[in-house]
Amino acid sequence: MKSGFVSFVGRPNAGKSTLLNRIVGHKLAIVSNKPQTTRTRIVGVKNYPDGQVVFVDTPGVHKPTHRMNVRMVDVALEAMREVDVLTLIVDVSVKSGPGDRHLIGLLKEVTIPVILALNKVDLVAKSKLLPIIDRYRQVHPFIEIVPISAGDGTNVDVLEGLFLQHLPVGEAMYPADFVTDQPDRFFVSEIVREQVLQHTRDELPFSTAVMVDRFEEPVPGKISTMYCTILVERESQKPIVIGKGGAMIKEIGTAARLELERFFAARIHLDLHVKVKSEWRDDERVLNDMGLRGS
Repeated sequence: MKSGFVSFVGRPNAGKSTLLNRIVGHKLAIVSNKPQTTRTRIVGVKNYPDGQVVFVDTPGVHKPTHRMNVRMVDVALEAMREVDVLTLIVDVSVKSGPGDRHLIGLLKEVTIPVILALNKVDLVAKSKLLPIIDRYRQVHPFIEIVPISAGDGTNVDVLEGLFLQHLPVGEAMYPADFVTDQPDRFFVSEIVREQVLQHTRDELPFSTAVMVDRFEEPVPGKISTMYCTILVERESQKPIVIGKGGAMIKEIGTAARLELERFFAARIHLDLHVKVKSEWRDDERVLNDMGLRGS
């Protein structure tokens, strides 16, 4: 039996979270077209007939501008050192840039096997893939290079087979019914934040966070109440989240409540509030409460 840890690393919006959700079969990571959506380490476990894989999704590697970003990048770099197989996920639908070269440079210090997953191949012509593959072959000795689409599932099964092939022999580390190590409160905050990202303008994603103030364990057949605070950094951002006559926050709350009810399979009463907290991205206490621990 094979067993071990596989980490996903890459630039923001490379498709790491979409791949994790597809492989595990559960929505463990929120997905958005906004960069830096994933802010912390997310674990997902999948059992196979011949093994168990513990997948580790990480924030996109980028140039940090706040203490929050520093911690996010620290999480990603730590995951490059503490797993059995590393998977670099590259979005082939966008032009390669300095961020990709920075990641390749980081790989030079890695001693574990590294698989390259060229993601979003459904968005590019096949004739463009071979030159991309050749270019990456020349810059690092990847043990495997796999063109995939996390969106439509192309070659994801092939990638999973390679994970098992390169993992060490060992017993399962988690019970068969174990899916993730994240607490339910984490999913509440992330589901609400996902709806904030989907409903508000581009200026808000980086400066918005969601804190769970009160959490009642969901019970089928009963209504569980959850209170959350949406943090913004400036007074001018608060009316954007609330909307005219409270229309926007009501829309966010309704969408989040429905998603929470699907996630927990229980009825939810969701109460949202908006609070201005300047420079919260550099506030150590807020970052700790978010579960984004320093290295």
